[in-house]
Amino acid sequence: MQSTIYAQEAIMNQIFNQHADGVGPGKPIEILLVEDNPEDASLTIETLRDGRIRNHVTHLDDGVPAMEFLRHRAQYSGAPRPDLILLDLKLQKMHGREVLAEIKSDPDLRRIPVVIMTTSSAEQDIFESYNLHANCYLTKPVELDEFIAVVRKIEDFWMTIVKLPAA
Repeated sequence: MQSTIYAQEAIMNQIFNQHADGVGPGKPIEILLVEDNPEDASLTIETLRDGRIRNHVTHLDDGVPAMEFLRHRAQYSGAPRPDLILLDLKLQKMHGREVLAEIKSDPDLRRIPVVIMTTSSAEQDIFESYNLHANCYLTKPVELDEFIAVVRKIEDFWMTIVKLPAA
């Protein structure tokens, strides 16, 4: 039993330390959350904070500041490059699809994984998001427990299994 626990810890440490960009125990994973719903943003941030992997979440409520952040413009000149972007589609000033299109057309940003996390389950939104090279499309559950479970699965997959590109 004890050797099984050590083996599981060793496997998790190996997975956790394999990131080429230096993400590991000493450096938190940088996450950009672009979400205009304050409740969804707070719940996502809290769930990620309570997770197994150290992370730093920057929350912005619209696509315009998100693009300024990603391009290090204005007040975001010292902003860290995110390892992962969680992007809502239904934003006020700049729609999530526009943000996604700009990210994926920019040679300096296109390798950052973008997870679409939205309330829309419309086939057209899914189709257009993947056509714009979204890395993943998730429909936000309405139920609290299901929402938390989805955020935890995002953390498990994108922060422990996937090897993220160097920043």
